[in-house]
Amino acid sequence: MPDYAINLDAYIDRVGYGGGREPSLETLQALHALHPAAIPFENLSPLLGLGVNLDAVSLQDKLVTRKRGGYCFEHNLLFLHVLTILGFRVSGLAARVLWNLPGEVVLPRTHMLLLVNIDNADYIADVGFGGLTMTAPLRLQPDLEQPSPHESFRLAYSNRDYTLYVQLGENWLPMYTFDLQPQQQADYELMNWYVSSHPRSRFVNELIAARPDKTHRHALLNNEYIAHYPGGKSEKRTLRDVADIMETLETTFHVSLHGLSGVQEKLQSLLSTAQNSESR
Repeated sequence: MPDYAINLDAYIDRVGYGGGREPSLETLQALHALHPAAIPFENLSPLLGLGVNLDAVSLQDKLVTRKRGGYCFEHNLLFLHVLTILGFRVSGLAARVLWNLPGEVVLPRTHMLLLVNIDNADYIADVGFGGLTMTAPLRLQPDLEQPSPHESFRLAYSNRDYTLYVQLGENWLPMYTFDLQPQQQADYELMNWYVSSHPRSRFVNELIAARPDKTHRHALLNNEYIAHYPGGKSEKRTLRDVADIMETLETTFHVSLHGLSGVQEKLQSLLSTAQNSESR
């Protein structure tokens, strides 16, 4: 799966990494913290009907050269390529999202994460889960509370499936469930087509952006911006016009909108829908 079309030096510069390049846990931890802070989670391409390409040349161009962001397949495939070039033993996995869903709802596997082996120990890495993107790799060990630069996480294991939980306040909430069956590029292409093209996909219908900062997390859903702080404190702000949304995308989420056609018109349509809903 790895494609060496990825320019490692350009990626290293993009995320601001200045450490060694040996395939160690320390390297993985540093890159895992830097990647989601530098490369935002955002869905502007499927929202604008532009499609999402997962080949290495496209990932390099969009996320590194043009300083855009992307969603899970783009982030984690790019990270997989980078880790492989650095000499890590890494493979891709697939997960069913559980976040914010009733217990009886079962979704298809539409999320990507990574399995990384370092010195015969397994870790999961995931730099593309939106507003709760992990900022550290986790040891693949059930029932172990694992702190990260932001929240704490733990894994549960049952019937060959792992479930990832995040601690928010006093509660442990499920994020997604996965097994250890390796996935291929073709598997991700199929999942990617579904989430980027299906008329009921939220990535086609809503503006979503997220980025972790050193002290808190930024999240955007259409014209609603939220800053999430440790301990459960949140600050909300409604963005009232297209210029405000675009400025927030560029300054807070670090999304370059240069050359992105149709974005103003689409954002105006979303804003009008949101404002009409508020007035009812």
